Formats: sequence, C-alpha cells, structure tokens
Amino acid sequence: MAQKKHIRIGLVGTGLMGRTHANGYNRIANFFPELEYQPVLKAVCSRNPEKVQAFAEQWGFESYETDWKALVARDDIDAVDICTPNDSHAEIALAAAAAGKMILCEKPLSRTLAEGEAMVEAAEKAGVATTVWYNYRRIPAVTLAKQIVDSGKLGKIFHYRANFLQDWTINADLPQGGTGLWRMDVDSAGSGVTGDLLAHCIDTAMWLNGAITDVSAMTETFVKQRMHQVTGKMTPVGIDDACIFHCHFENGSLGLFESTRYARGHKALYTFEINGEHASIRWDLHDLNRLEYFDHSDQSIVRGWRSIHVTDGDQPYMNRWWIPGCGIGYEHSFIHQVADFLKSLETGEPCGPTFRDALQTQKVCEAVIASANSRSWKDTGVEGHIG
Repeated sequence: MAQKKHIRIGLVGTGLMGRTHANGYNRIANFFPELEYQPVLKAVCSRNPEKVQAFAEQWGFESYETDWKALVARDDIDAVDICTPNDSHAEIALAAAAAGKMILCEKPLSRTLAEGEAMVEAAEKAGVATTVWYNYRRIPAVTLAKQIVDSGKLGKIFHYRANFLQDWTINADLPQGGTGLWRMDVDSAGSGVTGDLLAHCIDTAMWLNGAITDVSAMTETFVKQRMHQVTGKMTPVGIDDACIFHCHFENGSLGLFESTRYARGHKALYTFEINGEHASIRWDLHDLNRLEYFDHSDQSIVRGWRSIHVTDGDQPYMNRWWIPGCGIGYEHSFIHQVADFLKSLETGEPCGPTFRDALQTQKVCEAVIASANSRSWKDTGVEGHIG
C-alpha cells in the first residue's frame, strides 16, 4: 500500500460541531481508505482544561491546548478547523492564514460581510486551501438533486422555495449569551435565524440554482429583552427570531425562503422544492434519504410524485456505506465533506464551498438584514457560478 500523506488537524472548539467534525475525521480511514491524504487528530483546543482533555481522550486527539493562538502557532498543525462561535471565526482564520495553515470553518463564514471579505483576502493571499462546513450539500439525496438540476431534466426553472423551522427559543425566560446560548447574542452570532438557519438554505439554493441577485425581506424579534447569562442583566435582544424573504435568481426564477425558531412542533424542519418547466424535485431533512421527483413527461395514467430512496451504490456517496435500502444519517454529511476536502488536496481542485463561495452566502444574508431593516429591495452583489 502506498504511503499516506498526513494532514495534521488542529480543532478549535469542543461543542456540537466539534464532535461532528471529529467524527468525520475518525471515519475516513475506514470508509475512504484509498485517499492519498489521511487526517491525523493532532490537537484540540478549548478554554476549559478538564473539558478539552476529556474531549481529546474521547475523540482520539494526541494533545490539547487551552489557547487557540498556541494551537495555530504549532509547527505540527497543517490545518485549523474552526468550530467556535461566529465572533471568533475571523480572528482565528486570519491568524491561521498568516501561519500558512489550511482552514476549515464552520458556517456561517463570519458575522458580517466585512469580516468575511477580510477572511477571503487573507486566505487567498496566503494561498491556503479553505472550505466552509455547509454540510447539507453532501447528504446524498441533496447531491443527487444537484446532478438532476445540472442534467437539465427540470428544464427552465421557475421557482425555488425553502424553509428551516425550529421552536427552541419560544420560552420568553430563556436567557441569551454565554456557553450554549451564544446564538441568542447578536454580538457573538451576528444575526439570528438568518445567519444560523437561512444561511444553510441560501448556500444550498445558490449551489443548486445559481446566484440570488436581489431580495426583499422582513424579520421579527418576538421577545425584545432577555437576561444575559454573562452579565445577569436584562438586555435588548439583537437577533432575528424569524425571517421571510423572496428574491430573484440570476436564471430568472423566483425564490421564497422562511426561517423561524418559533414554529412549535418543529426541531429542524429543513425542506426545499424546485419547480421547472419539465419536472420538479423536493427534499425534507426529516426524511433525508429520500428525494421526491415529478416528471411531466410520464404517461398521464401513472404521472405523479415518485419517492427515490437514495441508498443504491450508483447514487452519490452511497457506494461507501451499506447495502441498498439501508439509510445513513446527518453525521455522514460531515464524513463526506472531510473526504471531499482531502480529495481536493490530491486533485488541486477547490473543495466547495470555499471561503469565496461562502462569502456569496454572506452577501445574501447581509442584504436580507438590510432589506428587512429598510423595508426595501436590496441587491446582493452576487453574480455567476457558486462552487
């Protein structure tokens, strides 16, 4: 067997996304053994010494740090994986780029467009490989949707609609800020459902259907003040609890997007549907191994929505897993992204979404917030292909 090239990973952050990324790295040798590059879990970083030591032992990291600057400075780290709250993405990425490290960053790329632009500039100037963890692209049914769209089977596309619904912030007594609830704090998160949930919808949409050129949005913050866990004081809430926007795509189609954390009964309902001249497709995260497909060219007596169970070996990624009919889960999308990133190092092709690709999503998010605040249409500045 040919000698493997090791990519020594330094992971910053030990929360939910740190676990999903660590699991992704750990499964590569088992399910993608032919890759030229293999990840080595060299170090993990978190401020709490006991927590980070336990994480390192559980997930197989060789060492740990309590200061991310020390991790980035280490000579035995090739790639820095950022799994921290949004307010530290830019600072860590800029330092990693300056140190010549590859960078993998959780979504969204940044809190603001200005931060994202600085990250793109630094990474491109340093010539380091980047990717952003918009993992839903790599669920096999979503990747199959991309193949169907690119094949032209849908014909001219007229409509794209998506939603991402949750209900976990309805309680008015829920505090904001601090560990676990930083997404409720605008200084840490940058925005609410727009950057947290709609960013996923926007990335998928532009990957499947091209650039979003302009938007008209409205947002609402249902609970205006919450106690801040860090200060203990009642503080105005600066995030959006809900957002709805419609838009134009560069290809002439119309888009409709909705996200909220106030949809009682929904924990993570993410769906999209695309309606074309000849056919339509739709997908639901709650049934993530299925893609629904309608083809108008079918004979009328059998015409209708069909449910494609995406588990066969000739469908995206599925030859890595089990026998046809046996589904996979959410965590596999992160394994696929690790594999695609490592493969990109072999081929020299970028692993989308790169920082520059993710910056386009940031442009749309910023236009959405600006539109809602001004109650007017806003151009996004996004053009062309989104990798």
